[in-house]
Amino acid sequence: MQIHPTHHHPHTPIVDKYRRIRHQSEVLCETLLKEDYNLQAMPEVSPPKWHLAHTTWFFEAMLLKEFAPSHTPFNKIYETLFNSYYLNIGIPFPRERRGQLSRPTIAEVFEYRRTVDEQVLNLLEKNSSVKCEPLLERLELGLNHEQQHQELLLTDIKYNFSVNPLQPVYCESNTVNLTSSADKKLTWIDHPAGIGHVGGSSDNSFCFDNELPRHRVFLQNYSLADRPVNNGEFLAFIQDGGYQRADLWLSDGWQKITQNNWRAPLYWNYVEGHWQIYTLHGTKAINPAEPVCHISYYEADAYARWAGARLPTEAEWENAAASQKVEGHFLCDGVLHPRAPCPDMTGLRQMFGDVWEWTSSAYAPYPGFVISTGAVGEYNGKFMCNQMVLRGGSCVSEREHIRSSYRNFFYPSDRWQFSGLRLARSIT
Repeated sequence: MQIHPTHHHPHTPIVDKYRRIRHQSEVLCETLLKEDYNLQAMPEVSPPKWHLAHTTWFFEAMLLKEFAPSHTPFNKIYETLFNSYYLNIGIPFPRERRGQLSRPTIAEVFEYRRTVDEQVLNLLEKNSSVKCEPLLERLELGLNHEQQHQELLLTDIKYNFSVNPLQPVYCESNTVNLTSSADKKLTWIDHPAGIGHVGGSSDNSFCFDNELPRHRVFLQNYSLADRPVNNGEFLAFIQDGGYQRADLWLSDGWQKITQNNWRAPLYWNYVEGHWQIYTLHGTKAINPAEPVCHISYYEADAYARWAGARLPTEAEWENAAASQKVEGHFLCDGVLHPRAPCPDMTGLRQMFGDVWEWTSSAYAPYPGFVISTGAVGEYNGKFMCNQMVLRGGSCVSEREHIRSSYRNFFYPSDRWQFSGLRLARSIT
């Protein structure tokens, strides 16, 4: 569904951005059949229909309800059905039961999106001549929230499709499947000890609250690998019995892999003597040069130990990435799968895009962090426990959404995201 401009909604940068990002969510669903919209193959993923409705609910609950006092809810019960975890607003429908919601229909959800979009655009028109910073800040939060869900939409579709023996294809690949045997050997880049800066908004651009406040950190001498670990290198770990050696694993990780019989990254399958991987474009042969992805923190940590290295801290990662341009393979490229790095590049490669990189840092508040009041305060702060930080974005992240200070976070056992690793080591 394309939002068509009218004379009521003049083209301004923020209006155009709103239209573009909202439309992108629906473009990502264009290859789906109606039977696909309600799939939920595990509690951690959500059906596509729920993502479309929830992102709309966010604008209704966080923007219209506060800045348009005369707003009438589209459907009062949606405050329960499509509320994710905001207890300041109401009691959310249980996450693990989202796939049971056959109603509202997908047609009704698209109508919900059209209605809320029209009301948001009307609100922006009314405030076009007035500098309304709180409104624009909330709108920017909503747009970044939608981009987060666009990534989740694709990772969730991939998992939902992967459990089907028919191995559905989300879309055809628009690139040639390169089968290079390996990238050039991994090299190390040293970073000297000193005072570094961590956190966002040094230039007043948008960042999430968990990136604040910007602060100083002391860094010891360290080295980072010039690129992420690739499939060929991870395959060597598997062939060396990496999944059978308890000495390589954290206790929780060993328990997880033995309970679930993990023997390779998620979506890897050993078929007739060859490793294959399920992708959004269907099943294909493993490309040794592509960054390994869909591994848990436990697997990343075990591999690093096997390789005689470690995972970087998030401060080390950000210190190295801050001088790099946000360039790489992202959602806008349409590849939807990590790509092998360019062998001709020197220095740090693929710091952004392709795969999220696990760090050794627990997801915790920065010194001086203060949770905002009201429902917005529930966005990040209450999740700062028992999760680990990932950095850099992935092949299904939007380029404009990623920056060096961006902190993603997942539980250490999570694997359905495009998560990989980059090695680090200390210099003594």
